[in-house]
Amino acid sequence: MISFKQLPLEAKAAVAAGVVFFSMMLSRSYLAEQLEFRTRRRLQRLQMTLFANTLMLIGSLHVWRCTVTTFSRSSAASSFCFVPWKIAVFVFLALAHSSFFTLLFLVAEEPYFFSLAAYTCLGSYILLIFFLFALGSVEQAYKFLAGRSAKAITGNKNSRTAMKPVLAVMLTAVLTVIGLLNASQPPTVNSVEVPVHKLPSTMNNLKVVLLSDIHLGPTVGKTKLAMIVRMVKDLKPDITVIVGDLTDSEAEIIRPAVEPLGDLNSPLGTYFVTGNHEYYTSDVSNWFELLKSFNIQPLHNENVKIVSPKSTDDWFCLAGVDDIEADALRYSGHGMDLKKALRGCSSEHAIVLLAHQPIAAKWALQERPDINLILSGHTHGGQMFPLNAGAYFLNPFFVGLYKVGQNTFVYVSPGTMYFGIPMRLGSRAEITEIILRSP
Repeated sequence: MISFKQLPLEAKAAVAAGVVFFSMMLSRSYLAEQLEFRTRRRLQRLQMTLFANTLMLIGSLHVWRCTVTTFSRSSAASSFCFVPWKIAVFVFLALAHSSFFTLLFLVAEEPYFFSLAAYTCLGSYILLIFFLFALGSVEQAYKFLAGRSAKAITGNKNSRTAMKPVLAVMLTAVLTVIGLLNASQPPTVNSVEVPVHKLPSTMNNLKVVLLSDIHLGPTVGKTKLAMIVRMVKDLKPDITVIVGDLTDSEAEIIRPAVEPLGDLNSPLGTYFVTGNHEYYTSDVSNWFELLKSFNIQPLHNENVKIVSPKSTDDWFCLAGVDDIEADALRYSGHGMDLKKALRGCSSEHAIVLLAHQPIAAKWALQERPDINLILSGHTHGGQMFPLNAGAYFLNPFFVGLYKVGQNTFVYVSPGTMYFGIPMRLGSRAEITEIILRSP
């Protein structure tokens, strides 16, 4: 029987990841009632960080073998540049692994340079893993289709093996620069007209500005939020809505960075619903109080009547539900409750629902097909290649405007900023200006 010591390093990392995952399940099942809530949430966040790092270790070992060990067997190993290259690869991997810890220990009003560097390395790490895998797959497919034996390619095996990591590193470097430049640009303003069934004629052309997935935290701070607020004010919306994932940190820690939100002054109100990351902070109640101090109303499975400035008899129902992750995390007093959120909202008036995740939008329409418009976020448009494909297949609505049935629309924002990694590839940050049209 093979002992643990005899296992390859990748297998040992996989075992470690399994142990951490098992401890997460145990703590969730057996410590849920024994630990104070915030202590339990911090423990689970630490466990998630360790789990991610043990999984990444498998990829890091592969990266090291491809980019360092491969060259150590060649004449390049004796060159002057090889030792600095080894150090550079080691620092790169160490920074990528440390990115998850910055979320726990390095959050302030403005991002630390270390946090930006660590998350940039994480983005490059994802790209590099993908290209090493893709190029390796192409190589294996070529061998299979060409039907060549191992002997036939022995002569140029070393050069061909060396070319794969070199090409992967070059592609990663180029796309990292492009991704950083793309994410550093201000969000684009996308204007969308949506016909809303039963919207009063006095509310025709009502302007709703949609924000989502700002992710105040280790790589997004006060300066970027102030820029977003200025752009929103320039649009002069009647209503501003924030559909979750405003933050990745506790309210007290990052309070100074949130202050620009106090400048939002939409005449018909500014509203907020939770995203999954609000529940990861374990601080939703304090966030609700902080937002209220900035005159932003959380819709905690509740609704408000948006009354026409021209006629008090004309109104529509604006409702918001808690993010579905609250149920999975057993967050006391929270969880998606559509019946409660739509209490008093009849099909005689137009209904607009705020729900962070597209899957929640799908569930809502299955229960209440009379909802006219749902505004969501969460997907980030995949944020960066190659994650776009996963986000596309995992969500019933991906990005943009969808028509469902005869009189219902769903709009999914690609996000106003980004989560952690300050890169965007194949997506663009967006502030959405939604013009409501009466039939």
